[in-house]
Amino acid sequence: MPMDAHDIESMIKAAIPDAEVTIRDLAGDGDHYAATVIAESFRGKSRVQQHQIVYQSLKGQMGGVLHALALQTGVPSGPGVPVGPAGIPGKAAVPEG
Repeated sequence: MPMDAHDIESMIKAAIPDAEVTIRDLAGDGDHYAATVIAESFRGKSRVQQHQIVYQSLKGQMGGVLHALALQTGVPSGPGVPVGPAGIPGKAAVPEG
């Protein structure tokens, strides 16, 4: 049974309350998603650590119900910064580490 994008977003936000989460279904099959997760709580953490936090929030669903997740993470940038790779106005991804 495929996983719903709303469920993925809810799981991530439950584990990372300050996160801004954007989920896209890449294939329309409920198995292949792209997620952008921007959170102040990622500041000071390496990209690997940020990804580990997100994957832990999915509680073992990766590789099972959720087949594939292309993941981008970052921290919020300051006001007046143009939109960056995160695609979120005023919240350009600023990679840490």
